[in-house]
Amino acid sequence: MSSFSLRTIDWKTTQGEEIMFCDGCGAAVQAGQAFCSKCGKQIIGPVSLMQPLPGRVQNHVRLLGLFWLAFSAFNTVGSVILYVLANTLLAHIGEGPDVRTSFLRPLLSVVAIMLFAKAALGFVAGWGLLQHEGWARILALVLAFVSLFTNIPFGTALGVYTMWVLLPTESEREYDALVAAHAAA
Repeated sequence: MSSFSLRTIDWKTTQGEEIMFCDGCGAAVQAGQAFCSKCGKQIIGPVSLMQPLPGRVQNHVRLLGLFWLAFSAFNTVGSVILYVLANTLLAHIGEGPDVRTSFLRPLLSVVAIMLFAKAALGFVAGWGLLQHEGWARILALVLAFVSLFTNIPFGTALGVYTMWVLLPTESEREYDALVAAHAAA
């Protein structure tokens, strides 16, 4: 018979009594029990309760904040390049007798400015998520929705990931608890 130490996967309290589960077969094991009643494996060592497993937000909010910072850095570089191209290379195109392309310079300049504004908001959202600020969740969700359609495929992937982490109701409660814990510290 092989021996193992009990790793508590889940526990529930019923009338002040804690119920633990065998990590070999999943059967309920009482404190002080020497063998699992279902699979017969020996339980060695003290039986203790594990801390609750961290939730989705706690596991992913740091990575999500870093992704938003990196994504915003790429958007910043792209917006600067677009603005420079629009105001140097395309500035000379609209001067000739052909005015059909004269709209490109202002159009690309506006697109570059909007991309830069989105990048700035992405930096703010990433920083806010890393600092567990209360407003950062909403800002990240709004940017995620915008990124779904404007930056295919990377913005779409980041938007889906952001919504998967932050959108569910349980995630809202968990993020609010992180904000409260950060404010208390």
